[in-house]
Amino acid sequence: MFNPTREAPNSSAPTNGTDDRAVTVGPRVDVLETESEFLVLADMPGVKPDDVDIRFEKGELSIHGRRPANREYAPTNYHRVFTVAETVAADKISAELKVGVLTVRLPKVEAVKPKRIAVSG
Repeated sequence: MFNPTREAPNSSAPTNGTDDRAVTVGPRVDVLETESEFLVLADMPGVKPDDVDIRFEKGELSIHGRRPANREYAPTNYHRVFTVAETVAADKISAELKVGVLTVRLPKVEAVKPKRIAVSG
């Protein structure tokens, strides 16, 4: 089975500007594939869009998020890194955060999208 992403080994979370009391966790993630894209769905409750940093460099997608302390939760840093297949159009990656779920869309390059071939007779 083709696996478009795999978790990169030995990744580390950024430490600049973070609370020393914060715990760093890997958010729960689902990776889905459609004909046109890969979707990464990460659970990041309590995180605001301004507190998310997503980067794509050298075939790695890194996701960082920060949830500040509040009455219910201790401060939390979310961190996850994936190695991404070369079939992703890096310049078209997009993300949105709604109701604690981060959705990262990784469109496939045109060459790998399925195409229907017409048969003439």
